[in-house]
Amino acid sequence: MRVVSDPGYTEVDLSASAEELTWLASAVARGEGLLSSTSSPGSDALAGVEVLKSSGPGVLVRRDAERQILVISGDSAGRAVLAENLRALATDEDGGHLHIDYFPGHFYLAEGSLPLVVNSPHGGMPTP
Repeated sequence: MRVVSDPGYTEVDLSASAEELTWLASAVARGEGLLSSTSSPGSDALAGVEVLKSSGPGVLVRRDAERQILVISGDSAGRAVLAENLRALATDEDGGHLHIDYFPGHFYLAEGSLPLVVNSPHGGMPTP
C-alpha cells in the first residue's frame, strides 16, 4: 500500500493491492485496524492508515501530522458505506479510482474530511 499526502493540496492518494484494499475495507467495517504503507525518505508518503470507531456523525478522514498517518474514523453506518465502496473497488476488474470528497449534506462523510482518492488495483480508467 502507498498513501501519499500532497503538500500543495489537501488531497490524499491511496494505492493498494486488491488484498490490501479488501483488508482496509474490512478494517473500516469493523472500526479498527492499522495498515502500514511503503514510503521512501524525503517523500510525501504517509506511514499507513489507522481505522477507529467514533460516535460520528459520519466518517472523518484526516491526517495525523505527528504520526504521519491517515486516520479514518466514524460511526458504524458511515463506515459501512465506505467499506462497501472500498470492497467494490478492490473486486471490480475494470479499473478506475474512487473520489471520496466531502460536500455540504454528504450522506456519510463528516465536515472537515480530507479528500481521498483510492486507486483501483486493476489499473487506470475503466474499459468500456
